[in-house]
Amino acid sequence: MTAVDLATLSGLELLRWAQGEGPADIPGISQLLGMSFHEVEEGRVVVFLNVRPDFSNPLGAVHGGVIAALLDTAMACAVHTTLPARVGYTTLELKVNFIRAVAPTSGKLTAEGTLIHAGRRVATAEGKILNEEGKLIAHATTTCMIFRP
Repeated sequence: MTAVDLATLSGLELLRWAQGEGPADIPGISQLLGMSFHEVEEGRVVVFLNVRPDFSNPLGAVHGGVIAALLDTAMACAVHTTLPARVGYTTLELKVNFIRAVAPTSGKLTAEGTLIHAGRRVATAEGKILNEEGKLIAHATTTCMIFRP
């Protein structure tokens, strides 16, 4: 699919395409970190990330920026699922609560982003990350600005 074709898709259609065919040739943060879309529905997205040693901070745990990026992706994509084609958005505010450290060898993290409110210019969402044992790693909220033509 070309960039022009992608521009004609709604947010939900685009993320379902990314979940299925995958944007292997389109660079982005999800490709860089190795995120994958597990569930995509209107107002809700679940993203997987297998942590790696190169995600470590100087203390040996997964860097908080990786955790924040995973939460930002899940929450912002939950917002994106509600937008029509050619309507953009960006994160205005991101608030993360880190609950426990993650070892870089601990396996898969699951992030769930859920829409709270979608207005004409602003949307809000919440998110959480669980480890493979189902323990809460972090939770967050976001505010996104919506850009309508």
